[in-house]
Amino acid sequence: MTEKLTESERELLLRLARTTLESAVRGEKLPPLELSRLPPALRTAGASFVTLTIHGQLRGCIGALEPYQPLAADVREHAVAAALEDTRFPPVSPAELPRLLIEISRLTPPQALPYTDAQDLLSRLCPGIDGVILRDGSRRGTFLPQVWEQLPDKAEFLSRLCQKMGAQSSAWRSKHLEVQIYQVEEFHESR
Repeated sequence: MTEKLTESERELLLRLARTTLESAVRGEKLPPLELSRLPPALRTAGASFVTLTIHGQLRGCIGALEPYQPLAADVREHAVAAALEDTRFPPVSPAELPRLLIEISRLTPPQALPYTDAQDLLSRLCPGIDGVILRDGSRRGTFLPQVWEQLPDKAEFLSRLCQKMGAQSSAWRSKHLEVQIYQVEEFHESR
């Protein structure tokens, strides 16, 4: 990620996420995405997560760890997926739309985090700053940096992340996992 988005670029992405999500939840045709009319930063390849909450409670969260399409298209795709395809929740209903708050996280490219043992891994993590990806063979899981707010203890954070990827909560202590970290630029609707 080179530069942070401007306030108007952030507002544009939030509006795009909102209108797309609302159309999808109502079963309407999605509005066209006219990339040529967007600022260059939103046309550049970018990876994002879109998180949906209602009264502070998670309602859906889907995203990509690596950029593979323009940032605006990525946000749009993940807004719809967070509302309708997060398997932890039933699809968002039209009645929930007014209460839904949208948060967008724009990710930096993941970087490998070398470490020697469990204690060394704990010492290298930066709570509130690092998003963490754990990989064990074909299993993979990630927590955005915002998850540190609910799980400030590094050991608990890693244990829960192991569970999320379908491994034993102690996997990070008992075996050498592939670990990557990334940072995010996070912004959300103000209502």
